[in-house]
Amino acid sequence: MCLRRVSKWMPLFALISFVLPQGAGAQSPLEAAQLPARTSFYLVWHGSPSGDARKNNALMSLWDDPDLAPMRAAIVDAIMNDANKQKDKPGVTREELAQIATLLDNPFTIGYLPRREVAVKTVAGKTAAPAWNGMFLVYDRTGKEELLSKTVLRMRSSEKEIPKLSEVTVAGVKALKIERKSGTTYWAENGKYAVVASEESIFEEVLNRLAGKSTGGSLADSEVYKEAKSLLSGGLLEFFLRVPQIKDMAGDSSSTPPELKAMWSNLKLDSLHVFAGYVSLEGARTRLQGGILGDTTEGSLFDIWSAGQSQSASLAYVTPDTVYYNESQINLMGIYNTMKRVLASPGSSTAPIAKTMENAAETRIGMPLPGALALTSGEFGTMQTNPALDPDKKVFFAGILNKPESLKLLRTMLSDRLTSERNEGNVTYLKISLKGNQGAAGVAQWKFYHLAVPPVLLLGASKSDTLRGMLSQPRPAGADSLPANLTAARAKFPEKLIGFSYYDLQKLDWPAVQQNWKTQMTKAVAGSKSTDSVGKTKMLNDWMSNLNPIVFPRHLHSMTGASWKDASGVHFDEWLD
Repeated sequence: MCLRRVSKWMPLFALISFVLPQGAGAQSPLEAAQLPARTSFYLVWHGSPSGDARKNNALMSLWDDPDLAPMRAAIVDAIMNDANKQKDKPGVTREELAQIATLLDNPFTIGYLPRREVAVKTVAGKTAAPAWNGMFLVYDRTGKEELLSKTVLRMRSSEKEIPKLSEVTVAGVKALKIERKSGTTYWAENGKYAVVASEESIFEEVLNRLAGKSTGGSLADSEVYKEAKSLLSGGLLEFFLRVPQIKDMAGDSSSTPPELKAMWSNLKLDSLHVFAGYVSLEGARTRLQGGILGDTTEGSLFDIWSAGQSQSASLAYVTPDTVYYNESQINLMGIYNTMKRVLASPGSSTAPIAKTMENAAETRIGMPLPGALALTSGEFGTMQTNPALDPDKKVFFAGILNKPESLKLLRTMLSDRLTSERNEGNVTYLKISLKGNQGAAGVAQWKFYHLAVPPVLLLGASKSDTLRGMLSQPRPAGADSLPANLTAARAKFPEKLIGFSYYDLQKLDWPAVQQNWKTQMTKAVAGSKSTDSVGKTKMLNDWMSNLNPIVFPRHLHSMTGASWKDASGVHFDEWLD
């Protein structure tokens, strides 16, 4: 399971840099010390950083670069098109959207509070708790009062359903009760804050907290918050989630079938106490740090992650020419035991299905599943040495522990698709047909894939030359074979890691990357049958086609990240420079 793919949080950075103006940060409403002790989730946006922080940060300076204007305009147009889809409603202009975006100058807090107690009612002979939506929003509207009011009125005017509006007083504050078929919303603008909630009791509790009339404990004093405190150091935003309460946030637990409750229990979700972290600007770099903390003793859900390695086998194939390298380590036996505990527990209706599926898999591979999983090290990943990011040059890898037995397993699994096998030194090369079956009279084979099996690794690529080229390169022993930037980045993290990623953005041939992107997008459009998918793909293609690709290396240098497991949980730390 990979926690460190930096590319997955790039959209978050892009959104932040898009909406962030050049202002000064401010204290956010409802920090942890003000939130109720039972809070299940919160996300705090701490407000915009100073102008210098934005100017000096690599990602944000990229976003502000005039050469990126076509992408900024395309994103605005996409948002406008979505906002203007309703017929007979006035569309949002580019200027209006830019103005609305400045609402994110100010800090806000989004959170979720579970109900204090369940009021069970009987309907048609069945007991069930009423629906519950514990979400709330507190927004610091200082300096944005008029813009906020205009934006809210505009949103209401664009609704298809005309809601029922009535004035109410909650916690001594005059508020607006907005009733729709889909539910009720409470809204108040009180002093510097705007407050929104769907439950009156939550609305009242939040208003009291803002007024300093809170009763009961604080989240900051709870044991679970103290456990996560080291991961909540502010920055642009911070987030906190009590993982076991996900099942309650998804629906009312009182109406959950007993068997589903048993599966949740067998999953041991309670062993994951909290998921927390933050995003911050640290000079030129942007950082995402966080973790999943809890009970890591054997038999918990943390078993799906391995203990980590100080030197992964795949690093031996990284050279100074490597553009990117991404490696993860998972505990396949831990995943197997977890799934068996959840699906195959005695007496459950899923046990026979799970057993049938396991028997079918074992028949196909010719050995028990635990034996097959024991042949792998749990290491998986990709690497690329081509500056143009040619997909034919991309190499996938998986760690193995017993080459002879692993080859035997591969031959069994790929028996009707394996077209050739040959040994060259200590490397075995396999050629696999992805289309057509070997031995079927009159059936041709095409679209081949290639595997190379040195002693401790399984390598795969779409072209045989890619594998042969990688394995033919001389490799100095030790750290001399690794890029200096990778070595420096690796040294910043703990000795044993369960994942590591490295991306040298300065080595990329950006014009060639742009051309490869366009080629892949064109193929995607030609092969897609979905009109909506084709439209989105063409839009992405237009974004990249109209860019000056040199804008990227002008600001960005590298992306690195790592994840590791210790006695407190699983941690991740990602950097974009």
